[in-house]
Amino acid sequence: MGDVEGEKTNPAAMAAGAGREEGEEHDVADLVGELLEIIDSVGSFGEYRRTQRKESFNLVRRMKLVAPLLEELQDLEYPIPDAAYARLCGLLKAFSAARKLLRCCHDGSKIYLALESEAVMGRFHMVYDRMNQALEGMPYDALVISDEVKEQVELMSLQLRRAKRRIDTQDMELAMDLMVVLSKRDDRNADGAILERLAKKLELQTLPDLRAETMAIKKLIKERCGANADSTQQIMDLLNKFKRVAGVEDSKGLSDVTLPKYLEKCPSLMIPNDFLCPVSLEIMSDPVIVATGQTYERRSIQKWLDAGHRNCPKTRQTLAHLSLAPNYALRNLIMQWCEKNQVELLKRDADQDSDHLEQKEEIPSLVRDLSSIHLDVQRKAVKKIRMLSKENPDNRILIAKHGGIPALVGLIPYPDSKIQEHTVTALLNLSIDERNKRIIAKEGAIPAIIEILKSGTVEAKENSATTLFSLSMLEENKVMIGNMNGIPPLVDLLRDGTIRGKKDAATALFNLVLNYGNKARAIDAGIVAPLLNVLCDKNLGMVDEALSIFLLLASHPDGHTAIGQLPFIETVVQLIKEGTPKNKECALSVLLELGTHNSSLVSAALRLGVYEHVCEVEKSGTNRAKRKAKSLFPLINKCKEV
Repeated sequence: MGDVEGEKTNPAAMAAGAGREEGEEHDVADLVGELLEIIDSVGSFGEYRRTQRKESFNLVRRMKLVAPLLEELQDLEYPIPDAAYARLCGLLKAFSAARKLLRCCHDGSKIYLALESEAVMGRFHMVYDRMNQALEGMPYDALVISDEVKEQVELMSLQLRRAKRRIDTQDMELAMDLMVVLSKRDDRNADGAILERLAKKLELQTLPDLRAETMAIKKLIKERCGANADSTQQIMDLLNKFKRVAGVEDSKGLSDVTLPKYLEKCPSLMIPNDFLCPVSLEIMSDPVIVATGQTYERRSIQKWLDAGHRNCPKTRQTLAHLSLAPNYALRNLIMQWCEKNQVELLKRDADQDSDHLEQKEEIPSLVRDLSSIHLDVQRKAVKKIRMLSKENPDNRILIAKHGGIPALVGLIPYPDSKIQEHTVTALLNLSIDERNKRIIAKEGAIPAIIEILKSGTVEAKENSATTLFSLSMLEENKVMIGNMNGIPPLVDLLRDGTIRGKKDAATALFNLVLNYGNKARAIDAGIVAPLLNVLCDKNLGMVDEALSIFLLLASHPDGHTAIGQLPFIETVVQLIKEGTPKNKECALSVLLELGTHNSSLVSAALRLGVYEHVCEVEKSGTNRAKRKAKSLFPLINKCKEV
């Protein structure tokens, strides 16, 4: 009829109309608009937690690649097929899950994201799978989209399939550190050194970061509603350890941080942001202005400056001078507000301030006493410095500032066992501060510490091992310890030490063999036999730690032969069969690494019945163990064909 002259017939429109009742039409504009809104919102997150940063940015980038397709669909003047609409609905579910995951990686608990990194990676794979299913089934021909956009989406689908197949590259150092600090071992400053590195990796070193983490954990606890109690307790314990390392006293744990004492009677009170110190996040009673114009609580900024910082905590700008000018105007406003709202500010703990001041004044004389000609004076001084350096991060800085490190290094060879023990332990405590690590090494302490590791008392040997561990957190110190033959006495301690000594040696050796050159040194020093004993010793409870070291050694050519002997393969197969979920995961990782370089080791494992155990792990293991099992199957099948 003439009324339809000029109307275009479109195959996509015909396909869309087929099977749909008259008057029924999908609201494509709203659906596409919602998808584009999600892409915009995740693009605005900006930054992500360090442990998931790379994966988060990859996911955002892939989501943005879908935007041109959505924009073309938005411009269509005809209805889209039912099949296309269904795929877009599936894509919306995938994008919604992606946004929730990315928000968690943006502002969720850093500790949770580190501890549950494998579970979080599983969520990324689930999102990739949903996105891929939606995009692969899209009827592009019926939609008549441009070839350029179609090619871009197909490329993205290929990337999603690769991401889903990719083997994860676990941060071995982070995993080992978490393993050590969460184990039920004695809480010495060796753990403090590990915590220092963990805090740096997780960016939980400053008070504002710790308070933000506390809020994130509170939110996590609320969401869990009492579930995963063991995991929640681990997260809270680790947070409190980070606070102690940072010198934050928080006896009430989480509640004290989020609800200060002066707000207990009125928790709903809204405090003006300008009244809160940027460092302590508490109402200021004595606000002062620094050179950048920022205002802080006097006590908080003074502590910051006393720790050796010369920049503004908020702006990070270098301070032109260290003068603090009272902010009387702001103080008056705060006092008026407090009076109006019946808020009583916290009083300073005078006794605590007095004790800290007394310690600060005592440190210079104690450092001088280290060089005294009287043995008793030296002994008392080094014992006191050991105690002060353990208690407070500020003390570590002050002891170094007043020349304590060279004086302590000079005492290491002293022929008095007690002085040796106190000296090495004091250096261990001081080494928690990264700047001190460099000073201790520069002052020539490493050869003397290695000597005590060879011939000192039991306690001196153990603390020497933990000191080397702490120092080896710096790459240049790893190399130095290896070059100075520090690895053989650690292997001796691993073989002959007490339970605590073996744990200390294993932790130090793990850190050292992260350096490629030290792998060969450890193998030459005979690490394999004592490490296998540690692996099999149930009293030690260090199966995962030992397997982690074996995994590092297995990546070295000399390690393939040294490790890949029948007794070790038998132990690995046994662990895959009946170990804990984490044991199985670590054992599979080692077998996969060895089998990649030497297929005969996989054949040996097959003769020991490993196949059915790998199948079982592939069904019911941890996410990472499942991926390791899947990666092992091609090697197993290859061996079966021979």
